[in-house]
Amino acid sequence: MDFGISPKMQDILARVREFVEKELYPLEPEARDRGFKAMVPQLREKRAKVKQLGLWCPQISREHGGLGLTLLEHGMVSEVLGRSTLGHYSFNCQAPDAGNMEILVQFGTDEQKKKWLRPLVEGEIRSCFSMTEPERPGSNPVWMDTTAVKEGNEWVINGRKWFTSSYDGAAFAIVMAVTNPEAPPHKRASQIIVPTNTPGFKFVRNVPLFGHEGDDYDSHAEVVYENCRVPVENVLGEPGAGFAIAQERLGPGRIHHCMRWMGICERSFDLMCQRAATRELAPGKPLGTQQIIQQWIAESRAEINAARLMVLEAAWKIDNQGMAEAREEISCIKFFCADVLLKVIDRAIQVHGAMGITSDTPLATYWRNERGARIYDGADEVHKMVVAKRVLGRYGVKIS
Repeated sequence: MDFGISPKMQDILARVREFVEKELYPLEPEARDRGFKAMVPQLREKRAKVKQLGLWCPQISREHGGLGLTLLEHGMVSEVLGRSTLGHYSFNCQAPDAGNMEILVQFGTDEQKKKWLRPLVEGEIRSCFSMTEPERPGSNPVWMDTTAVKEGNEWVINGRKWFTSSYDGAAFAIVMAVTNPEAPPHKRASQIIVPTNTPGFKFVRNVPLFGHEGDDYDSHAEVVYENCRVPVENVLGEPGAGFAIAQERLGPGRIHHCMRWMGICERSFDLMCQRAATRELAPGKPLGTQQIIQQWIAESRAEINAARLMVLEAAWKIDNQGMAEAREEISCIKFFCADVLLKVIDRAIQVHGAMGITSDTPLATYWRNERGARIYDGADEVHKMVVAKRVLGRYGVKIS
């Protein structure tokens, strides 16, 4: 396996980094103070510049209007973009739109691609993904209450979802709903495209995260489907394939997230080291002279390096051997990288002292936004159980 970076990717990464540092870092304080919606006009200008630079939508094939990077290559880009809270959005590779694009490319009909994929790739619209339910555990994705019943040429959808991220301002949702309750558990649900202006699609609230409600793209909504009717042709793939499609977006999505976390780690690490080098405990005695600070810096450096290599290996394996062969690696990077992420952010906050919990640096925003990393996309504990089960199975231990 060769993790060497090609000249092509060295050039792309250098141009992405320059854009992030020069164009996006200066906008972050204003975004923290004013909220995301107020920044949309300025971010629209930044997105236009990204298009002009030929760096738009790096994870999507050229055939469908993107840069056409492999998963491993996009992982490298995702790390650089992760250094800014505005990075992925500015390049149109932000969750959940990136995952929705990918499954539309893979499972969408020609009409669905024309109506929803093309404007999504172009950045003309946004979307959301509606799967998690407040009354059902996210760790059991085959158990849900939302239903879609076929009546004539329509699906009639009823249910309640929350953490439908980025609903605020989205043009459509992809909702996971049970379409055949009598089928085996993994074939009961389907994914259905629902325009957000459909009668019966009702917004309840943006769910506050640590007291921050957010707005526009930067939000997580609770929504209700109440006799919400859409054409039967809005189903994505075959009826009953909802879980299988969700699994297909999971692997690439995990790489995107984990490498974004590595970008956050590197930015937090930089801030921590700068603070350690410049903050004085007494005249001529910087904070970095303290052994505990040196220990945090050394541990963070080693953990970030290890986590990055784990993610790149998983991406390489998906690219070269397929999703099924990389299941163990996909679970490993989820819980390992989330743990490293939160350790590094917490150390950086601690090194900054009281300043670390203010909005004078990005650290407090990182902590608020990313504490959920150990919960979303499957709680860490579930992934640890999955890995242990697979490993022990090779030693003849059967775990039901």
